Amino acid sequence: MVQYNPKDWLIFIFRFHKSDTFRKLIPLMIVIGLYTFIVCYLEIEYWKLSEDSHVKNISIMHSMLGFVISLLLAYRTNTAYDRWWEGRKLWGSLVNSSRNLAIKLSAILKNQNDKDYFKKVISGYASILSKHLANEDVGKMLFEGLNLEIDHSKHKPNQIAKMLFQKVNDLYKQNEITGDQLIILNNEIQTFTDVCGACERIKNTPIPYSYSAFIKKFIFFYVMTLPFGYAFSLGFYSIPVVIFIFYVLASLELIAEEIEDPFGGDANDLPTQKIASNIKKHIEEIL
Repeated sequence: MVQYNPKDWLIFIFRFHKSDTFRKLIPLMIVIGLYTFIVCYLEIEYWKLSEDSHVKNISIMHSMLGFVISLLLAYRTNTAYDRWWEGRKLWGSLVNSSRNLAIKLSAILKNQNDKDYFKKVISGYASILSKHLANEDVGKMLFEGLNLEIDHSKHKPNQIAKMLFQKVNDLYKQNEITGDQLIILNNEIQTFTDVCGACERIKNTPIPYSYSAFIKKFIFFYVMTLPFGYAFSLGFYSIPVVIFIFYVLASLELIAEEIEDPFGGDANDLPTQKIASNIKKHIEEIL
């Protein structure tokens, strides 16, 4: 995730970060510029259409559809941001649950070996969940003094959650914790799996294909028809105007595509690995 100062306007305006949509759209912007030049040249120099031509009236369509496309893109970006923000809230919930579980175990447990076990496994859950959501292979996680063998063919976060509950249940059978304490700890462990399931729902349920494809086609045909109307009123100045309009519309769609999956490796995705490292640091402090 990109770290920045939201109050530094000059950096925003004049600096082009690698995640900026301008870099990604430069080839298409060049193509749109050449296309607009060709249309303007044909209308002004070759076809010699006058301002009385019916082609001029195509700008009426642009004014009517401009409002529609603005609504579609606003809904698109809001939906994508909701998914990004929900993912951030889920990881915030995982941070709180990890801390609460560690605090309760620190007060309940007397054996330091048991505390060390939970110190490694609780922090390991966040790290494995981060890699699981990013589709990274995690066959084995090795910790100091603890070897966590993860079956590569199975659901990795579920295996860690199972280990957590199995250890708590063993402590209950050994009379190290009471029945009431077992219930309290079980609620915290259950939250881990709830967070994992909600993150997988976001990860595995993209925006419907038909909706995404329609917006891209709408933007394409809208921009492709702009030069026919602007050539009469702006002449060859319509080239930068059309390029700018395309940049704005396409950038909104690109931003929505990037943030609708907040668990990937894009520059604006959630820093899940950093959050997992912070969880590890806090758990070690508590236990």
